[in-house]
Parts: sequence; C-alpha cells; structure tokens
Amino acid sequence: MYYNDNTVIYFNGNFRKAKEAGTDLYGQSLHYGYSVFEGIKSYSTDQGTKIFKAKEHYERLKRSAELMHIPFDYSVEQLTDLTYELLEKNGFSDAYIRPLVTCSPNMSLSKGKESYLSLLAWEWSNGYLADKMKIMTSEFQRPNPKAFKVEAKVGGHYVNSILACQDAKDKGYDEALVLDENGNVAESSGANVFYEKDGTLFTPAKGSILPGITRQTVMEICNELNIPVKETFFTPEEMRGADAGFFCGTAAEIVALDSLDDVPFTKNWEDTASHKVQEAYSKLVRF
Repeated sequence: MYYNDNTVIYFNGNFRKAKEAGTDLYGQSLHYGYSVFEGIKSYSTDQGTKIFKAKEHYERLKRSAELMHIPFDYSVEQLTDLTYELLEKNGFSDAYIRPLVTCSPNMSLSKGKESYLSLLAWEWSNGYLADKMKIMTSEFQRPNPKAFKVEAKVGGHYVNSILACQDAKDKGYDEALVLDENGNVAESSGANVFYEKDGTLFTPAKGSILPGITRQTVMEICNELNIPVKETFFTPEEMRGADAGFFCGTAAEIVALDSLDDVPFTKNWEDTASHKVQEAYSKLVRF
C-alpha cells in the first residue's frame, strides 16, 4: 500500500530505495516512542505540484523536536526543498508526506543524543475518512497536558489514539470523540473537531488538544466567509444534536459527521456553514 520496489525515500542524508532502508533495533524511538513527525499533503494544481502549508508543518516539526529535546538542525527551507525533490523522484503529485525524526541507540531515559530524518511519501488523492461518520464518545481520555507536551506531534502519543479509534470500531462506529481530563471534548483519535449551532462554529480551546494546522486553516476560512467561530470548552452533551459537526486534519481534510453517540446532527449538511467551509478548503488546497 505504501511503497513498492521503485519507491524512493530520504533517510539520514541520502535518497535511497524504500526496500533498502532499515532501522536500528536499539533505537530509542523504537523502544519508547521517542520520535516526532508530521503529516503533510501535496496536491496537483494548475501551477504544478504544491505542498500545502509546508512552512507551517516544518516549523511545527522543528518545534516538536525542540519540546522533546531531540537535536534537529534542518531548516524549513532545506526540509521543503528535500520534500519537493522526493516527490519528483517518485513522480508523485497528489501525495501524503510523512517526515519522521527518530533517535539513535539509547536504552536510558534521557534526551536523544543524535537524530535521523526520514522523508516518506505515497500517492493519496483523497482523505482517509468518509463523510457522514458515526462517532462515539470514547472511554479513553486525551493525554493530560501536565504529563505530556501535547502540543508536540510525538510518535508515542498515538498509542492513545490507536486505543480510542479501535475501541470505537469494535463497537460499530467509524471514529472516537476523545475528552480531556475534565470531561470536555478534545479531538478525535487523530483530527480536530468542530460543531455548528445557529450558524456559529465551536471548536475546543487549546490546552489538551494538538492545535492542528487544518484547524487553523478552518478558522482563517471562517474569517474570510464571515462565519462566527468560537474556541471554547464544551461537553459531548452540548455537541449532541447540534446542527452539524466535522473532523478536520491534513489527511482527513474536512469530514462531515452523521451522529454522536447515535444522536444525529440535525441539519442537512449541504445547508450548513460547515459545508461552505468544506468546499472552500477543497478549493484552497488546489489553488
């Protein structure tokens, strides 16, 4: 699904075939989830292949490494240029890009001594989620911000996401809605969340969430379209039965929700402000 005999990746200073790459079994990232990464998408546009918000993604990657005390000295410009070169070598345009920063062998619980950059990509022409998703409130909480650097995109954090997402699927739902330690809505297992009521969009305030780049883009679109948007704390009870709801993220893009805990969202999706945002986002990424 992700690579074949001809797929090229970038690893630790060189382009090479994906099948020739390996990992150190004594690596700190493998044993402890001590790595940082990004999820980025590129699109085919009238001006050629375009990486959407490369600067913002690579600034966050560098910030994640800094927060986790992982040494990482690539510049945003270097990372962007390498990614365009990677896409060209593979002949990709509509693609998902996964930069990953891993650490050298270290079995102690101390900061990384050395890091390795991997750049991976595969063709991806649509989001990984489908519209009109049925979601449930998860029993798994978002990691406590006093225990983790939740604003960093860290590999180990996503064990929590796997547990929440798989639990929802096992119970017949498409995805999970994860709460914070105070019982307020945080995000899905891997995307930010909005709901709509009386023409206003609501999204969880910062604190326990990963403040996503797509989330920020949605708020920018709302400003341009004069759609009110509020960052605030709210419970699943406030969200259930609202006019509309959606998840958003780089891979997912903007995904309409059908119901929360078997309570349907009430308005026809095509008649909502959320749908206008979805349409605007789809145009923006290919502009």
